Amino acid sequence: MLTRSNNAAPDGAAEIASANSSATTLEDLRLRTVPLEMQPEEFRALGHRTVDRIADFLLTLRQRPVAPAETPAAVRAALGGGGLPERGSDAGALLEEAASLVIEHSLLNGHPRFWAYITSSAAPIGALGDLLAAAVNPNLGGWDLSPMASEVEAQTVRWIAELIGYPTTAGGLLVSGGNMANFVCFLAARRARAGWDVRDSGLAAGPPLRLYASAETHTWVQKAADLYGLGTDAIRWIPVDAQRRMDMPALAEAVAQDEAAGARPFLVVGTAGTVSTGAIDPLPEIAAFCRQKGLWFHVDGAYGGFAAALPGAPADLKALALADSVAVDPHKWLYAPLEAGCALVRERQALLDAFSYHPAYYQYSAHEEETSNFHELGPQNSRGFRALKVWLGLRQAGRQGAVRMMEDDVRLAEELFRLVGQEPELEPATLGLSITTFRFVPLDLRGTASAEPYLNELNTALMERLRASGQAWLSNAVVNERFLLRTCIVNFRTTLEDIQALPPLAVALGRELDVELRAG
Repeated sequence: MLTRSNNAAPDGAAEIASANSSATTLEDLRLRTVPLEMQPEEFRALGHRTVDRIADFLLTLRQRPVAPAETPAAVRAALGGGGLPERGSDAGALLEEAASLVIEHSLLNGHPRFWAYITSSAAPIGALGDLLAAAVNPNLGGWDLSPMASEVEAQTVRWIAELIGYPTTAGGLLVSGGNMANFVCFLAARRARAGWDVRDSGLAAGPPLRLYASAETHTWVQKAADLYGLGTDAIRWIPVDAQRRMDMPALAEAVAQDEAAGARPFLVVGTAGTVSTGAIDPLPEIAAFCRQKGLWFHVDGAYGGFAAALPGAPADLKALALADSVAVDPHKWLYAPLEAGCALVRERQALLDAFSYHPAYYQYSAHEEETSNFHELGPQNSRGFRALKVWLGLRQAGRQGAVRMMEDDVRLAEELFRLVGQEPELEPATLGLSITTFRFVPLDLRGTASAEPYLNELNTALMERLRASGQAWLSNAVVNERFLLRTCIVNFRTTLEDIQALPPLAVALGRELDVELRAG
């Protein structure tokens, strides 16, 4: 049994030290050596070798298949099994192995023909920024822990607000992506509009809260209602019109019904660029309605919010500037490497009201009133330096460059829609922002209502075959019960040649599948 005086280490610490005494002694700790340290010469050599490997990968990106089309079993076999290694390995060999595994067995969302989920081609300067950020490793929970990094993030938030036309005095912070950015705004709205102190008393202290979103809203809203105590039954799903936009009379009716039933409406979510088709809700009308009813107006602009910077942006999109909060994703249409989302809240105090605590173990600097302690503005305490890659990308491209790249993406989507319309066996469906949807329809089935189930089956199989070909990677949308092929271009590597190659490829593979399915 170990014993200690009042000045001795706690029992647990003494036992741990005793158990490890055979490995190291106190004398050994005078010149401590550890397996994870690297001398500058070794780091420089391995860094150069790794950067060369990455540069070669980027050089050959266009010649590679978009995805390897491997089974899960094949990927696991390449990785290898076994338990945690008992002994360490050489860092150089490990980096070489890791590069081969990740490059050869990954879906390449930076490939010029990746047009599926809304993840953009990542700017190389952002990758280098992530290396620098990880090397210095600031913790952006508090300003004292990250003086320059905190100021870079604050500036980045202001620049993002400026780019999309939102007040630069807004509060905000960088988070992992669209879900978290929307969650932050959701929690600010819940605290601000509940009508009682939700943080102290919980949701049971007041009437049921209700929120409103179109039927096209991203699934983050279900996660938020679930995770933060409202339950998904609190969501009122508002139907959409023929353009997939929120139906305003239906919104007004839903709010009136909930008020009459004794519930408390608190939040309306407008979408600036739906996932399926890029539709934009009537944001000016939603803003006016929310002002009239005293509701929090939030815009999910994770995909389309940055397009508000385009000279030709519609008034509906520019009206996100009227919102109480906005979520945007730099890793979608600002071409930043994952992860990078941004939450913006018009009144910074609303973030403090929703998240701030002051425990005794947080001792702030003498400059607290002049600085941002980001742990008070969101759910994380320890926070990585996500802002650096976004800040670098914005500085390298500038406003003009960022706008031009987005405009190019939109023009390519428009051209694809036109080209699809020229193919007799392809049926264009929707065009919104940089999203084009279409489907393959054999000539003998055009206009045949009874063929719809088969066409859905055929186009589902066509999407999978396109992916397996390695020549293009698309996703899908379901509009009016029709399964559509969906391309979303947020990719600065995509060229006109890439777009022109897709329609004939879809026709050729569609014909093959049609023969196979009918024969089966």
